[in-house]
Formats: sequence, structure tokens, C-alpha cells
Amino acid sequence: MPAFNRHPTSQVVSHDGNNFLVDCGEGTQIQMIKYKIRRGKISHIFISHLHGDHYFGLVGLLNTFGLLNHKQDLHVYGPSPLQQIIEMQMKVAETILPYRLFFHTLTKPDVLVDNEKIRISCFPTTHRIECYGFLFEEKEGKRKLLVDKVRKLNIPLSFYSSLQNGFDYITPRGQTIRNDEVTTAPEKGKKYAFCADTKYDESIIPHIYSADMIYHETTYLDNMRDKALERFHCTTKQAAEIAKMGMVKKLLIGHFSSKYNTLEQFESEAKEVFLNTELAIEGNTYEIH
Repeated sequence: MPAFNRHPTSQVVSHDGNNFLVDCGEGTQIQMIKYKIRRGKISHIFISHLHGDHYFGLVGLLNTFGLLNHKQDLHVYGPSPLQQIIEMQMKVAETILPYRLFFHTLTKPDVLVDNEKIRISCFPTTHRIECYGFLFEEKEGKRKLLVDKVRKLNIPLSFYSSLQNGFDYITPRGQTIRNDEVTTAPEKGKKYAFCADTKYDESIIPHIYSADMIYHETTYLDNMRDKALERFHCTTKQAAEIAKMGMVKKLLIGHFSSKYNTLEQFESEAKEVFLNTELAIEGNTYEIH
């Protein structure tokens, strides 16, 4: 429940000028306005599961897009009942949207978005109802030109793009200039995983392995492992154990129970197992380097 200035789950994953919305609990629109999130840049919304704290804000957001005369296609991903729920709400209100709304049903581990810049996939988590996490994988960029060498060898500007794509250059005299002499390898693409609601479950490790950053729920402090198991949630140290076994670089923790007023102990407990842990605090931006 919303408590102590904390709201239900919603995140924006930004990449190359695009915003991807993950979950849409109550209050998401207000938070987006407060933190100046560019709603017009959102074309994909991913709903992990159909507990209200993860999607009760969705129908309002979809209507707001309509009121703002949003024209861009909007893709919504979620478990199968989601489309029926939203369409029923739209029908009762006689809502006509000015944009095309596409629903995509999650049923299994799958690739959801795959373009030249990013790959987004889903994986099941173990919660009380059907639930999915999401993995964002940045595609490897183009090779970087060693500009001084390229100019010194008189490679024409028109061939620079080919060099960035890994091609060798053949001079007018037939000499081959190898690509690795005038370029360097691109940086490895970054990986971020949203692990959704789940009890302690090592089966997600192959999906998040070696990620640069993951978000994992820590509903309870570690002295409440029995309650966490009963309610299909995790504790601080359980999330940290997953991060450690998954060889990830950084762990964000969130989804704190409303029974807790302060959060310092959440971070300190998790750090006992996985040092590079940080609280997911509303309004903060977490950059992946």
C-alpha cells in the first residue's frame, strides 16, 4: 500500500532517447509529472503481473495519452487478462483513443522487442499469480574510428560508415588496410533486469547473469523469511544472494512492505551479502555505466 511517501511500483527505463515504462501502479502519472518524465517518449509499457499495485494506474495513463492527443502507436505487454480488463474499462467509458493501442500477451520466456539498438525479453518469476521479469539488453555499438590514422591513410569520408561496420578498406592500388588497424572494438552493450515480484528463486539467475544492474524486490527484512515465503516475496539477504550468484555488478532493492517506516536496515542487511547494493528511492535516476 502507499505509505511513508512511498508509492506502488513503476519505473522508466531510458535508452537512446526512448522511455520504456515498467509497471504502472497508482500515482504513476503524478510521479511522472513531478519528475518531468517525457510521456510522449513512451511507446512500450510492460506490466509484470496483475496485482493492483503494479497496474491500477494503467487505464488512467492510457486515457491521459488520449486527452493529450497522443498519436504514436502504443504497445502494452502483460499477462492475458490485462487486455480484457482495459478494454472493458474503455468500453464502459465509451473511450475512443486517437492512437493505436496494441496488446501483447506474455505466456513464456520470450523476446518482446528486438531492433538495432535494444533487445527486451521477459522471463517468469515465482509469485502468487502469473508474473514476469524483464531484461533490457543494449545492442553492441559500432566500431570506433581512430580518426588520426584514418586521415593519415587517406581513407575517404564516404567509407567511414563501412569502417564502423567492420569492413576492411581496399586502396585504389589494391592494398588492404585491415579494419582493426584503424578502428577499435565497440563497448559491450549494457544489461538491466527488472526481476518483478518473486519469492527466492534461483531459476531466474540464467536470465540475469552478468547484468550491469538488476532491480530485485525486498519486501521484508531478513528476520521475516517465513512470511516472505508464505507470501511469495523476498527478504534483503535473499535478493543479495541472487545478485551474488548472478555475478551482477549492481543491485537495486525495492518493493518495501508498508509495515516499515524507515529503510536504512534494508540496505545494510543486503550489503552484508552483496556490497554494491542501493535502495531504489523514488525520483532517483540510476545510470548504468
